Amino acid sequence: MRLRLYHVDAFTDFAPDKPREAKSGTRPPAPAGGRVTDRLFSGNPAGVVVLDRWLPDRLMQSIAAENNMSETAFVVPEGRGFSIRWFTPLTEVALCGHATLASAHVLFNHLGHASETISFRTRRSGVLKASREGDRIVLDFPADKLRKAPAPAGLSRALGRKPVGTWRGRTDLLCLFRSQKDIESLRPDLAALASIRTRGVIATARGASCDFVSRFFGPAVGVPEDPVTGSAHTTLAVFWAPRLGKTVMEAAQLSKRGGRLRCTLDGRRVKIAGTARTYLVGDIDLFQEDLA
Repeated sequence: MRLRLYHVDAFTDFAPDKPREAKSGTRPPAPAGGRVTDRLFSGNPAGVVVLDRWLPDRLMQSIAAENNMSETAFVVPEGRGFSIRWFTPLTEVALCGHATLASAHVLFNHLGHASETISFRTRRSGVLKASREGDRIVLDFPADKLRKAPAPAGLSRALGRKPVGTWRGRTDLLCLFRSQKDIESLRPDLAALASIRTRGVIATARGASCDFVSRFFGPAVGVPEDPVTGSAHTTLAVFWAPRLGKTVMEAAQLSKRGGRLRCTLDGRRVKIAGTARTYLVGDIDLFQEDLA
């Protein structure tokens, strides 16, 4: 069996808005009113595998571990849309933003999906949508629910700095800091952080040149520091909208690779816009014994 693997950089950092002309073998220029603003080698790498039918869970987990990216998405056609599942190198997760953006990018740009909107059915996060708007893809995700919570024992020591306050969402712990410099200077003890009972730890503060900034650490699920975490912005948008007094917010994730997102809080939904670039297209060769 041969599977096509797409390696896509999602939520790529915005380069300066400059027109880019198409060259032989590249995609056409952006449509009128839009500009190409994505930058390769930034954002969050994701693997995307589009299947005819589901593989055994063990095999999908093995492929994700072999890819060794923060998430690999597996997509199967279902009715007029698709079903999607996401695996880190260690486990399946309930929601992943950047690998959904990458999957939509593949369906739009490589597999000729005709509609401007794609519906993804998930096992634990309801129906997600991705729409093409100029150069960006806009994800439509459920908004998180937040509650103020005491800091878990050992959190400040694990992060190397005491947060101003902590809140819990459905899967992650949000830690508020006073400034962007605090976020940039974090050097967490990842082994200690992995012992905290949460999928991931979000560190956030107001941004110096955008509305808010963040970093995301998920060593408990095999992701020491995620370059750009779309799903975390369903939490961040809910947290920052009332504090900033706005529903449309520009965000930056301050990982080494860096990434940019535009978040819109729309009632019980969060719309997360970003760009993506294909880095690599290749084949996974599986033999019969691999499928057993």
